Amino acid sequence: MQINKQITFLGAGSMAEAIIGGLISQNIVSSRSITVANLQDQDRLAYINETYQVNTESNRLEAVQSADIIILAMKPKNLQDAISYIKEDVTENQLIVSVIAGIPTTLIEAELITNNPVIRTMPNTSAKVGESASAICLGKFATDAHLLTVETLFKAIGSVSLVEEEQMDAVTGVAGSGPAYFYYMVEAMEKAACNAGLSKEQAHDLVTQTIVGVGKRLQNTNKTPRALYQEVMSPGGTTEAGIQKLAEHHFQDAIQDAVGNAVNRSKELGQVLSKN
Repeated sequence: MQINKQITFLGAGSMAEAIIGGLISQNIVSSRSITVANLQDQDRLAYINETYQVNTESNRLEAVQSADIIILAMKPKNLQDAISYIKEDVTENQLIVSVIAGIPTTLIEAELITNNPVIRTMPNTSAKVGESASAICLGKFATDAHLLTVETLFKAIGSVSLVEEEQMDAVTGVAGSGPAYFYYMVEAMEKAACNAGLSKEQAHDLVTQTIVGVGKRLQNTNKTPRALYQEVMSPGGTTEAGIQKLAEHHFQDAIQDAVGNAVNRSKELGQVLSKN
Protein backbone atom coordinates (compact mmCIF):
# COMPACT_ATOMS: atom_id res chain seq x y z
CA MET A 1 0.00 0.00 0.00
CA GLN A 2 1.47 3.32 -1.08
CA ILE A 3 0.97 6.36 1.15
CA ASN A 4 0.10 9.49 -0.76
CA LYS A 5 1.69 11.96 1.64
CA GLN A 6 4.40 14.56 1.32
CA ILE A 7 7.14 13.67 3.80
CA THR A 8 9.95 15.97 4.89
CA PHE A 9 13.00 14.74 6.76
CA LEU A 10 14.81 17.35 8.83
CA GLY A 11 18.23 15.76 8.99
CA ALA A 12 20.07 13.58 6.49
CA GLY A 13 22.06 11.22 8.69
CA SER A 14 22.29 7.44 8.65
CA MET A 15 18.89 6.90 10.28
CA ALA A 16 17.11 9.21 7.85
CA GLU A 17 18.84 7.48 4.94
CA ALA A 18 17.94 4.03 6.22
CA ILE A 19 14.25 4.94 6.48
CA ILE A 20 14.23 6.66 3.09
CA GLY A 21 15.90 3.69 1.46
CA GLY A 22 13.42 1.28 3.03
CA LEU A 23 10.33 3.29 2.12
CA ILE A 24 11.39 3.67 -1.49
CA SER A 25 12.54 0.07 -1.96
CA GLN A 26 9.23 -1.19 -0.53
CA ASN A 27 7.29 1.24 -2.77
CA ILE A 28 5.44 2.74 0.19
CA VAL A 29 6.27 6.31 -0.76
CA SER A 30 7.33 7.76 -4.09
CA SER A 31 10.80 9.29 -4.08
CA ARG A 32 9.29 12.51 -5.43
CA SER A 33 7.07 12.71 -2.33
CA ILE A 34 10.11 12.89 -0.05
CA THR A 35 12.05 16.04 0.75
CA VAL A 36 15.25 16.00 2.78
CA ALA A 37 16.58 19.13 4.45
CA ASN A 38 20.04 19.41 5.95
CA LEU A 39 21.37 22.69 7.25
CA GLN A 40 25.13 22.24 7.07
CA ASP A 41 26.39 19.30 5.03
CA GLN A 42 25.54 20.07 1.41
CA ASP A 43 27.66 17.17 0.16
CA ARG A 44 25.44 14.85 2.17
CA LEU A 45 22.34 16.33 0.55
CA ALA A 46 23.86 15.87 -2.89
CA TYR A 47 24.58 12.22 -2.08
CA ILE A 48 21.01 11.62 -0.85
CA ASN A 49 19.58 13.27 -3.95
CA GLU A 50 21.74 11.27 -6.34
CA THR A 51 21.23 7.96 -4.56
CA TYR A 52 17.46 8.08 -3.94
CA GLN A 53 16.20 10.74 -6.38
CA VAL A 54 14.39 12.53 -3.57
CA ASN A 55 13.95 16.28 -3.30
CA THR A 56 16.60 18.06 -1.25
CA GLU A 57 16.44 21.48 0.36
CA SER A 58 18.88 23.55 2.41
CA ASN A 59 16.07 25.92 3.47
CA ARG A 60 14.16 24.23 6.30
CA LEU A 61 11.15 26.55 5.99
CA GLU A 62 10.72 25.66 2.33
CA ALA A 63 11.04 22.00 3.22
CA VAL A 64 8.31 21.93 5.89
CA GLN A 65 5.68 24.18 4.32
CA SER A 66 4.38 21.58 1.86
CA ALA A 67 4.81 18.56 4.15
CA ASP A 68 2.02 16.38 5.50
CA ILE A 69 4.50 14.55 7.73
CA ILE A 70 7.63 16.10 9.22
CA ILE A 71 10.22 13.59 10.42
CA LEU A 72 12.68 14.97 12.94
CA ALA A 73 15.95 13.16 12.28
CA MET A 74 18.60 15.58 13.49
CA LYS A 75 20.98 15.17 16.41
CA PRO A 76 19.32 15.72 19.82
CA LYS A 77 21.39 18.83 20.49
CA ASN A 78 20.01 20.45 17.31
CA LEU A 79 16.33 19.78 18.00
CA GLN A 80 15.38 22.97 19.81
CA ASP A 81 17.12 25.23 17.29
CA ALA A 82 15.41 23.41 14.42
CA ILE A 83 11.93 23.65 15.93
CA SER A 84 12.47 27.27 16.92
CA TYR A 85 13.31 28.04 13.30
CA ILE A 86 10.30 26.30 11.72
CA LYS A 87 7.53 26.51 14.34
CA GLU A 88 5.97 29.70 12.94
CA ASP A 89 5.36 27.83 9.68
CA VAL A 90 4.12 24.55 11.15
CA THR A 91 0.34 23.99 11.19
CA GLU A 92 -1.78 21.69 13.36
CA ASN A 93 -2.55 19.52 10.34
CA GLN A 94 1.05 18.38 10.07
CA LEU A 95 2.07 15.15 11.77
CA ILE A 96 5.41 15.33 13.58
CA VAL A 97 7.38 12.08 13.82
CA SER A 98 10.57 11.95 15.86
CA VAL A 99 13.33 9.38 15.38
CA ILE A 100 15.61 11.19 17.85
CA ALA A 101 16.98 9.12 20.72
CA GLY A 102 16.04 10.22 24.22
CA ILE A 103 13.66 13.06 23.38
CA PRO A 104 10.14 12.73 24.89
CA THR A 105 7.03 13.81 23.01
CA THR A 106 6.25 16.34 25.76
CA LEU A 107 9.43 18.26 25.02
CA ILE A 108 8.65 18.43 21.30
CA GLU A 109 5.05 19.48 22.00
CA ALA A 110 6.27 22.21 24.35
CA GLU A 111 8.60 23.62 21.70
CA LEU A 112 5.82 23.91 19.10
CA ILE A 113 3.29 26.75 18.98
CA THR A 114 0.39 24.64 17.75
CA ASN A 115 -1.07 21.41 19.16
CA ASN A 116 0.53 19.13 16.61
CA PRO A 117 0.18 15.38 16.79
CA VAL A 118 3.59 14.01 17.75
CA ILE A 119 4.67 10.40 17.51
CA ARG A 120 8.00 9.24 18.86
CA THR A 121 9.69 6.32 17.15
CA MET A 122 12.87 4.36 17.54
CA PRO A 123 13.79 2.39 14.44
CA ASN A 124 17.25 1.09 13.65
CA THR A 125 19.47 1.21 10.58
CA SER A 126 18.28 -2.21 9.40
CA ALA A 127 15.37 -0.19 8.01
CA LYS A 128 17.45 0.15 4.85
CA VAL A 129 16.90 -3.55 4.08
CA GLY A 130 13.33 -3.67 5.42
CA GLU A 131 14.32 -5.39 8.68
CA SER A 132 14.16 -2.66 11.34
CA ALA A 133 12.88 -3.43 14.82
CA SER A 134 10.92 -0.22 15.47
CA ALA A 135 8.95 0.94 18.49
CA ILE A 136 6.47 3.83 18.55
CA CYS A 137 4.56 5.77 21.18
CA LEU A 138 1.94 8.49 20.92
CA GLY A 139 2.08 12.07 22.11
CA LYS A 140 -0.81 13.95 23.72
CA PHE A 141 -2.50 15.06 20.49
CA ALA A 142 -1.88 12.01 18.31
CA THR A 143 -4.92 9.94 17.30
CA ASP A 144 -5.48 6.38 16.13
CA ALA A 145 -5.47 7.70 12.55
CA HIS A 146 -2.01 9.17 13.06
CA LEU A 147 -0.89 5.90 14.63
CA LEU A 148 -2.13 3.96 11.60
CA THR A 149 -0.18 6.21 9.23
CA VAL A 150 3.06 5.84 11.17
CA GLU A 151 2.57 2.10 11.64
CA THR A 152 2.12 1.73 7.88
CA LEU A 153 5.30 3.68 7.21
CA PHE A 154 7.42 1.77 9.70
CA LYS A 155 5.98 -1.67 8.97
CA ALA A 156 7.31 -1.15 5.46
CA ILE A 157 10.81 -1.15 6.92
CA GLY A 158 10.44 -3.96 9.47
CA SER A 159 8.49 -4.86 12.59
CA VAL A 160 6.64 -2.32 14.76
CA SER A 161 5.88 -2.48 18.48
CA LEU A 162 3.58 -0.03 20.24
CA VAL A 163 5.04 0.81 23.66
CA GLU A 164 4.54 3.23 26.52
CA GLU A 165 6.76 6.29 26.37
CA GLU A 166 8.61 5.37 29.56
CA GLN A 167 9.78 2.21 27.78
CA MET A 168 11.37 4.07 24.86
CA ASP A 169 14.77 4.52 26.50
CA ALA A 170 14.99 0.75 26.92
CA VAL A 171 13.99 0.30 23.27
CA THR A 172 16.76 2.72 22.30
CA GLY A 173 19.39 0.76 24.22
CA VAL A 174 18.28 -2.62 22.88
CA ALA A 175 16.92 -2.16 19.35
CA GLY A 176 18.08 1.32 18.37
CA SER A 177 21.72 0.69 19.28
CA GLY A 178 21.49 -3.09 18.93
CA PRO A 179 22.75 -3.45 15.35
CA ALA A 180 26.04 -1.81 16.33
CA TYR A 181 26.66 -4.42 19.03
CA PHE A 182 26.26 -7.22 16.49
CA TYR A 183 28.44 -5.49 13.89
CA TYR A 184 31.10 -5.01 16.56
CA MET A 185 31.01 -8.74 17.35
CA VAL A 186 31.00 -9.69 13.67
CA GLU A 187 34.12 -7.57 13.15
CA ALA A 188 35.88 -9.57 15.87
CA MET A 189 34.69 -12.92 14.47
CA GLU A 190 35.90 -12.02 10.98
CA LYS A 191 39.32 -11.01 12.34
CA ALA A 192 39.55 -14.29 14.24
CA ALA A 193 38.57 -16.24 11.12
CA CYS A 194 41.27 -14.51 9.08
CA ASN A 195 43.83 -15.18 11.82
CA ALA A 196 42.85 -18.86 11.61
CA GLY A 197 43.61 -18.95 7.88
CA LEU A 198 40.44 -17.94 6.04
CA SER A 199 40.36 -15.16 3.46
CA LYS A 200 38.45 -11.95 4.19
CA GLU A 201 35.77 -12.98 1.70
CA GLN A 202 35.40 -16.46 3.19
CA ALA A 203 35.27 -15.05 6.71
CA HIS A 204 32.64 -12.46 5.75
CA ASP A 205 30.41 -14.99 3.96
CA LEU A 206 30.57 -17.54 6.77
CA VAL A 207 30.00 -15.08 9.61
CA THR A 208 27.24 -13.23 7.76
CA GLN A 209 25.28 -16.39 6.97
CA THR A 210 25.78 -17.62 10.51
CA ILE A 211 24.21 -14.50 12.01
CA VAL A 212 21.36 -14.59 9.46
CA GLY A 213 20.69 -18.20 10.41
CA VAL A 214 20.73 -17.37 14.12
CA GLY A 215 18.13 -14.64 13.60
CA LYS A 216 15.83 -16.95 11.65
CA ARG A 217 16.26 -19.73 14.19
CA LEU A 218 15.28 -17.39 17.02
CA GLN A 219 12.22 -16.27 15.07
CA ASN A 220 11.06 -19.82 14.44
CA THR A 221 11.42 -21.53 17.80
CA ASN A 222 9.99 -21.31 21.29
CA LYS A 223 13.31 -22.36 22.80
CA THR A 224 15.22 -19.91 24.96
CA PRO A 225 18.60 -18.53 23.86
CA ARG A 226 20.22 -20.63 26.61
CA ALA A 227 18.59 -23.80 25.26
CA LEU A 228 19.74 -22.91 21.76
CA TYR A 229 23.41 -22.39 22.61
CA GLN A 230 23.40 -25.50 24.78
CA GLU A 231 21.96 -27.33 21.77
CA VAL A 232 25.11 -26.46 19.82
CA MET A 233 27.47 -27.51 22.62
CA SER A 234 28.66 -31.00 23.37
CA PRO A 235 30.78 -31.93 26.41
CA GLY A 236 34.46 -31.32 25.71
CA GLY A 237 33.69 -30.00 22.22
CA THR A 238 34.72 -26.93 20.27
CA THR A 239 31.66 -24.82 21.10
CA GLU A 240 32.05 -25.48 24.81
CA ALA A 241 35.68 -24.34 24.57
CA GLY A 242 34.59 -21.10 22.91
CA ILE A 243 31.77 -20.42 25.36
CA GLN A 244 34.11 -21.02 28.30
CA LYS A 245 36.45 -18.32 26.99
CA LEU A 246 33.52 -15.88 26.57
CA ALA A 247 32.47 -16.62 30.15
CA GLU A 248 36.02 -15.98 31.38
CA HIS A 249 35.83 -12.52 29.79
CA HIS A 250 32.35 -11.92 31.31
CA PHE A 251 30.89 -11.51 27.85
CA GLN A 252 27.26 -11.46 28.94
CA ASP A 253 27.99 -8.94 31.69
CA ALA A 254 29.68 -6.70 29.11
CA ILE A 255 26.64 -6.87 26.82
CA GLN A 256 24.28 -6.06 29.68
CA ASP A 257 26.49 -3.13 30.68
CA ALA A 258 26.55 -1.88 27.09
CA VAL A 259 22.76 -1.92 26.85
CA GLY A 260 22.48 -0.27 30.26
CA ASN A 261 24.86 2.51 29.27
CA ALA A 262 22.90 3.16 26.08
CA VAL A 263 19.62 3.28 28.03
CA ASN A 264 21.09 5.70 30.56
CA ARG A 265 22.49 7.91 27.81
CA SER A 266 19.06 8.04 26.16
CA LYS A 267 17.57 9.21 29.46
CA GLU A 268 20.33 11.80 29.88
CA LEU A 269 19.71 13.28 26.44
CA GLY A 270 16.07 13.99 27.29
CA GLN A 271 16.93 15.39 30.72
CA VAL A 272 19.58 17.76 29.37
CA LEU A 273 17.24 19.27 26.78
CA SER A 274 14.36 19.47 29.26
CA LYS A 275 16.51 21.67 31.52
CA ASN A 276 17.40 24.11 28.71
